[in-house]
Amino acid sequence: MTSGGGDAGARHPLVRWLREVWEIRLYRYVALLVTAALVAGLFLAVRAVTREDRSCAPGVSRPEGSDECVGVTSTAYDFGRPRLRQAVRAIDRENDRLEAGSYVTVALMLPYTATTPSTLSDILHEVQGAYLAQWQANHSSNGQAPAIRLVLANPGATGDHWEPLVEQLERMTKGPDRLRAVAGVGMSTDNNKKAVAELTRRGIPVVGASITADDLANGQGGKDPFPGLARVSPTNTDEARALASFAKVSAGRALLVYDKPGDPYTRTLQTSFAALIKGSPYEPQPFTPPADRTREGTTANTFRQITHLVCDTSPQTDTILFAGRHTQLRQFINALGTRGCQDRRFTLLTGDEGSYLTGDKKLDRTALTHNLSVRYTALAHPDAWARDTTGEGGSAKDARALTDLLARSTREPVGPIGDTALEDGQLIIAYDALRLAIHGIREATPDGGTAPPLADVGLQWPQVKGSLRVYGASGWICLDVHGNPYDKAVPIVELHADGGSRFVRLAWPEGKPPGRECLPPS
Repeated sequence: MTSGGGDAGARHPLVRWLREVWEIRLYRYVALLVTAALVAGLFLAVRAVTREDRSCAPGVSRPEGSDECVGVTSTAYDFGRPRLRQAVRAIDRENDRLEAGSYVTVALMLPYTATTPSTLSDILHEVQGAYLAQWQANHSSNGQAPAIRLVLANPGATGDHWEPLVEQLERMTKGPDRLRAVAGVGMSTDNNKKAVAELTRRGIPVVGASITADDLANGQGGKDPFPGLARVSPTNTDEARALASFAKVSAGRALLVYDKPGDPYTRTLQTSFAALIKGSPYEPQPFTPPADRTREGTTANTFRQITHLVCDTSPQTDTILFAGRHTQLRQFINALGTRGCQDRRFTLLTGDEGSYLTGDKKLDRTALTHNLSVRYTALAHPDAWARDTTGEGGSAKDARALTDLLARSTREPVGPIGDTALEDGQLIIAYDALRLAIHGIREATPDGGTAPPLADVGLQWPQVKGSLRVYGASGWICLDVHGNPYDKAVPIVELHADGGSRFVRLAWPEGKPPGRECLPPS
């Protein structure tokens, strides 16, 4: 009997074969597991890198399926728009001067990733106006508290990403940002209407700068669907009433051209204009633009056809009421410039979208030399108070407060201040909107406090009247109990064939200024 039987068994050919087979399979399994782990790791790494790539700046990122950078920036990030760079840096410098705990935040909500030059020009002017109001509040208000920090909130070029933006803004009300108001909003679009509805539903006060749609306002039918919303611009109905008091529009001498199906701005403007010419012998003429109304589309063909109908009207017809956005307005003006009846004089009247055309390079200004005048209701104009003698509804002194700030801004650049920076009214109206927001914030701040309760800011709007009015550069801001401006000054402005615009005169929704008391009637 020999020892080492185990070694002998291990040397048996069958045993060696089985061991080799088992080891080969083990190696294969291990190799497969290692490969799977490497693939999974590589997948996760690529996914992580991809996620990181969607970040644009702190607080700003690209949503899935979009190349737009949306969100709230509190840094000098300009959303990839170089023309905004200096203004954004000016805001960042002012924010950096503020001490932690001394300020509250106001978000300026605008479509910063817009692509059309005219829209970007207006956005630049609104950012500049908001910054000047911020600087004034922090440096020229006798130490009033709290200080104001300004951030930029982008829902996307057409407002498609308003939902995550609202979520982000609400989070900012509860943390160290102490967000207390959202200002600006931009145009009266369906997406902006949804955003304002959700912001105010969550108790976040909103101050609209250039929104004019009647259905983006409180008080319609006695209801307040946007609790905490205030506005510094008149509604479309008030603009139309002011225009009618100025132009003496007659139903038998006017033709209405309107956007179908429209958006909140164009629909309410159409309704207001239709009421002015009730009983007109001519049915209104519709046009259908692209869903994104900054796009050209094929609307120019429709306008060429409508110009034939304009010429078919009776010789007494001399007024065209236009309810549409600025891109389509420009197309229609260009078409009217080549109409067949250039021997007949027409005046085209429209809402505040006309202000976008002051710097529009695609506008054929020779059309304005062919017996065509284009007049619109501006939100503001730098010449509106140059001849002020009444001291009612606004004043030259209030307007100069802004121009003095502009003169001072040359020492700390806020971006290009061209000839149209004030002419389009956007800088002025954004300045006034932020001043109204600051007024509400500071009136709601308890004595000795550094921040007001969020819920108390929107409660201030019904008291902004009488001696508590805001003396805006666009005119007095006296709000009714629904947060709408009462009998706000409406500049009537005319596009000029040589470029820019010309102030014609002030008009009033009530047919006259509000009076020194500036108290809305019951």
